[in-house]
Order: sequence, then C-alpha cells, then structure tokens
Amino acid sequence: QVQVVESGGGLVQAGGSLTLSCAASGSISSINDMGWYRQARGKQRELVAVITSGGETNYADSVKGRFTISRDNAKNTVTLQMHSLKPEDTAVYYCNARIRQVHTFIISDYWGQGTQVTVSS
Repeated sequence: QVQVVESGGGLVQAGGSLTLSCAASGSISSINDMGWYRQARGKQRELVAVITSGGETNYADSVKGRFTISRDNAKNTVTLQMHSLKPEDTAVYYCNARIRQVHTFIISDYWGQGTQVTVSS
C-alpha cells in the first residue's frame, strides 16, 4: 500500500511566499516523476510543476520564475516553493507521484488529498 501526504498551504497575502511539501510512503520500489497540480474553483486540474527522478523540471508558464520544485529521492519527498504569489494562484494543490510498488512492474499514479492555498489581494 502507498500513501501520498501533503503539508503546507494556507492563507497568504499577494506577494507572499508559501512552501508545500509532499511525502510518499509504503511499499515503494521506485518513483518516477513527482509533481504538483492545482485546481481552482470551477476550473480543471492543471499541472503546476513536475520533476523527474533525475532532477529535470518543467513548469507551467504561469508560475515560471516564481515557483521552484525540488525532491529528495532518499526520502521520497517533493517540495514546491512558491514566491510572489498572486490571487490567481488560489487553488487546491495536489501532489502526484508515479510509483512502482514492490513485487510489481506496474507504475501507477498516486495523489495526495490536496491542500488549500489562498492568496488574498
């Protein structure tokens, strides 16, 4: 069994900073990509940032230069540092990890429960 748990989030004023953390645990053999997605009210879930096991990163255009994703492969964690936050960054943020469990060759997507980020103007 695998669990993905986020922490961080909250309420911040525009221009402020927040850090989101996510940890995967359980019967994990390996983790491929880890990433952050967000879903604003009334909108579809969208990719914010993703990082490969080798450290390659990709960001949504809307967050480039403001957000930084990083991971610790030894701890199975991924972090999203968010700076210069804007009201349009308000959303529920979800952690995603592509995980292969032990004793299997199947790679599956696992999601955290989501954490609310609210940016006030």
